[in-house]
Amino acid sequence: MHVTSPAFKENAARALANPGLQKALGTAKGAFLARRAAAVAALPEFERLREIGRDIKNHTLANLDFYLEAYEAKVKAAGGQVHWCSTADDARATVLAICRRAGARTVTKGKSMISEELGINQHLEAHGIRPVETDLGEYILQLRQEAPSHIIAPAFHLNREDWEADFRRLHTDLPADRVFAERRDIMTEARGKLRGSFLAADVGITGANFLIAETGSSVIVTNEGNGDLTQTLPRVHIALASIEKVVPTLEDATSLLRLLARSATGQDFSVYTTFSTGARREADLDGPEEYHVVLIDNGRSNMIGTDFQEMLRCIRCAACMNHCPVYGVVGGHAYGWVYPGPMGSVLTPSLVGIEKTALLPNASTFCGRCESVCPMKIPLPKMMRHWREREFERHLTPAGIRGNLGAWAFLARRPGLYRLATRAAIGALGLLGRGKGAFRSLPLAGGWTGGRDLPVPEPGGTFMARHAKTRRQRHA
Repeated sequence: MHVTSPAFKENAARALANPGLQKALGTAKGAFLARRAAAVAALPEFERLREIGRDIKNHTLANLDFYLEAYEAKVKAAGGQVHWCSTADDARATVLAICRRAGARTVTKGKSMISEELGINQHLEAHGIRPVETDLGEYILQLRQEAPSHIIAPAFHLNREDWEADFRRLHTDLPADRVFAERRDIMTEARGKLRGSFLAADVGITGANFLIAETGSSVIVTNEGNGDLTQTLPRVHIALASIEKVVPTLEDATSLLRLLARSATGQDFSVYTTFSTGARREADLDGPEEYHVVLIDNGRSNMIGTDFQEMLRCIRCAACMNHCPVYGVVGGHAYGWVYPGPMGSVLTPSLVGIEKTALLPNASTFCGRCESVCPMKIPLPKMMRHWREREFERHLTPAGIRGNLGAWAFLARRPGLYRLATRAAIGALGLLGRGKGAFRSLPLAGGWTGGRDLPVPEPGGTFMARHAKTRRQRHA
């Protein structure tokens, strides 16, 4: 997926001007918030679980090499194979080689953000192999040739009428006058289209929510069952997973699963929670003949021991973006790469470089809602501040902003001059705004007044002057 993060401002402006997108964002967001709040309220130990989850991931990251090697040993013992891939190129080449050895012509896929990061679909298509997305949201996005806009609800940006119009436009072999009376009709049509692909697929590719070192298992959670069909019907199953997905034990995995669904969709557990361990054994009724785990680094090991290591605790629940006021009005595509919202504003610079993504850590109000709802207690605002510092240090900040910050720093280091300057500014704004109540346009403040009014300062001087007056009155 091509990185377009440098165009965040332009992307955001288009998103704000798109009435269909604004309708979709308003409709979907409320449901996520209400369901999560109800699920958390119904579990008294939720906050304690957050602490347990944080500690599990911190321990694992501190001993990541040990648990990855233990995981590989268990996978091999169960008849599977682990492929270590340092880069996206390595991972793409590995997946293609497995598919070619299997003689694959059709590959079914479960929803996987790491496959989006790697560009697996485009790579397979370029080499004559047809990938078919089987998650309902991913399926329509593949038809529309769009990227996901959300990490758990990929078609978050679409309305029901978009689905109906696209199915009529693209499913041309079906009657043109068919009726979509309810949402179920959309799912029924997609199921009919996908059934043949499930049966024809030579290889199935899924992601992995967790990898369990104790057993060599990969875990996926879905609400549609497509993940199970993707990994049990084809002769070969490939699980794609980044290295931080490993956890030590089954008990650790179940603790994190209790956090994941509640934070993501407000469910106690997803409808399907599937543990896969190795290839099909002699007595098994189904399952793949070959089981491959493609372990991907792609920049994550460089985060270990840095200010951004805590980002590797993320379990991809999307609670941060569901609660983010910025994501809530611009949607996921504005962020310009695979991972949107607050978690993307930290992870994307870590993986592709701050030079390509300098606007993302600034796409935040720093209200702190993301950190307050994160089940893994990841300090997202703090890490965005760290990226802002690096942006400034590398002179990536626009010259105008750097100049203004320099002027402010000059005044801030000289308290007397600072008080004089702010007194003059407040007085001037008071005179200019006399009788107006608020400024709707103001020189040098267009970025603010373009989207909101700027209140005229109230009489009484600057904040510092009013504070000093209050203190004097208290001590009089």
